[in-house]
Amino acid sequence: MNHRIHTRIALFLLFTFLCSLKVFPLIPLDSLSIEQTTVQIEKKEKMPIIHYSFNAKKLILPTSLIATGILGTVVDGWSDFHLFSRKKSVKRIRVDDYMEWGMFGWVFVCDIFAKEKHNFVDQFFLLALAEGFNAGMVHGLKNTIDETRPDGAPYSFPSGHTANAFLGAHLAYKEFKDSAPALGYAGYAMATLVGISRIYNNRHWISDTLAGAGIGILSVELSYLTYFPIRNFIAKQVNEKVAKQLVLTPSFSSYGSGIYFSFRF
Repeated sequence: MNHRIHTRIALFLLFTFLCSLKVFPLIPLDSLSIEQTTVQIEKKEKMPIIHYSFNAKKLILPTSLIATGILGTVVDGWSDFHLFSRKKSVKRIRVDDYMEWGMFGWVFVCDIFAKEKHNFVDQFFLLALAEGFNAGMVHGLKNTIDETRPDGAPYSFPSGHTANAFLGAHLAYKEFKDSAPALGYAGYAMATLVGISRIYNNRHWISDTLAGAGIGILSVELSYLTYFPIRNFIAKQVNEKVAKQLVLTPSFSSYGSGIYFSFRF
């Protein structure tokens, strides 16, 4: 094996030496045209760019719900919009406490049964960002308004349980409204059940749950609006660093021959 390698090296050096002495007069080196050979590494996006277009009409529903909730809170006697008479004592059901956080995982459950719009990682960050918006709005309003609950406890407006439930439902709806809309609507049904249970348990007024639903939906819309520009900016930076070019160029002249090598990084 070593003998073959040494032989090939010797032949290459001999060929280069003979070229420099113009031993091959039948092929003038000055007239020899060699095109540059470029080997381009296939450019693949390590992080694909995701295009997301924002439509202001998507804010109509959540802002309308929040506005209705605020109206019911500030106008005396409108907290329940006179829709029913409350009982002072009820047998409490706990479905709201479980489903409040369970709805956060609804979008990942839906991933098992249908094709999502965005992958698991994107969904996770969308959920985390939405909850950040949601928690800030809910707790900010609770501490500012300090509305009394139907059972006499403080911090009624808005309903945090309902906000969390509709956040999970709306995120699932946006991810599966095209591939499996039934899953999205099922999420809204479960979130509505959370809101109803909060009213039944004398923990919230109807106005609280309406505002909470609106805040949950609005948080998801703000999350999509904020996340993708940031993600795409990072993706462009990553893809630019990944893009590389390898150049191999044979070089012949009256003085000799060789190979030009270039690698950009």
